[in-house]
Amino acid sequence: MDSLSVDHLLGIKYLNLNDLELIFKTADNFKEVINRPIKKVPSLRDITIANLFFENSTRTKLSFELAQKRLSADVLNFSSSQSSLKKGESLIDTVNNILAMKVDMIVIRHSNPGAPHLLSKKVNSTIINAGDGAHEHPTQALLDSYSMREKLGDLKNRNILIVGDILHSRVALSNIFALQLQGANVSVCGPNTLLPKYIKELGVKVENNLDKALEWCDVANMLRLQNERMSESYFPSVREYKRYYGLTKERLNKLNKKIIIMHPGPINRGVEITSEVADSDNSIILNQVENGVAIRMAVIYLLAKKNINH
Repeated sequence: MDSLSVDHLLGIKYLNLNDLELIFKTADNFKEVINRPIKKVPSLRDITIANLFFENSTRTKLSFELAQKRLSADVLNFSSSQSSLKKGESLIDTVNNILAMKVDMIVIRHSNPGAPHLLSKKVNSTIINAGDGAHEHPTQALLDSYSMREKLGDLKNRNILIVGDILHSRVALSNIFALQLQGANVSVCGPNTLLPKYIKELGVKVENNLDKALEWCDVANMLRLQNERMSESYFPSVREYKRYYGLTKERLNKLNKKIIIMHPGPINRGVEITSEVADSDNSIILNQVENGVAIRMAVIYLLAKKNINH
């Protein structure tokens, strides 16, 4: 199979294992490219991509933009704070106006879950979801799996732990789907108030005790508290959260094995993870950042190859 089964990347939920393998294989090639002195390939020279970010983002936006430029695409950047959406223009109108400028692909981040799905039905362009509300963040899950595979090889039967604010996290949901496709065992850990009610239905283990969870896992993916999505208080205090769910050197030293530490960023240093752990040799946080560009190049390239006639 050298083509994806989907026309858009709306969520991991719509991908199959062949899609993942193809994306990872393509990312391997691009990773080699971005480590060369000349980091560009002419693959998408005639393609125009619009980045529509209706929600703040630094890392994801930079990573997509860099991926697009490495592929030699033309890039349009749009952020809603300066846009006519402030004047009440609808999402569809905004996008149609951008498409009238002959844009082939749209990368969208939006606070409403389902915004990318809506667009994929209403506008004639290839859509990539860069995060929709607390729903999915597919490219993050792809780069997370890719980074784990570099260290562990096949993820089948590996124990992967996701710690923290699962309730508000789109990264957690996409990661659960991606890991289960690859046959990994997934466990979530956090205070009950930050675990969604449906979590057990997804076939993941739930563990409230971080030390026990760390004993079990090969990889711990630490999520930040999504304060901007919390309308009320979900735990007594940050200090208490740190005590029970913060990853420290002391906690790691108690384990009789070495585990891999990940974080999708941005990191709240000293809350979910200490600087000492984030910067230690257990951590592959910077690998994740580097792999993000290669994975996004792969996704953009494969979707363009499938949908856009060169």
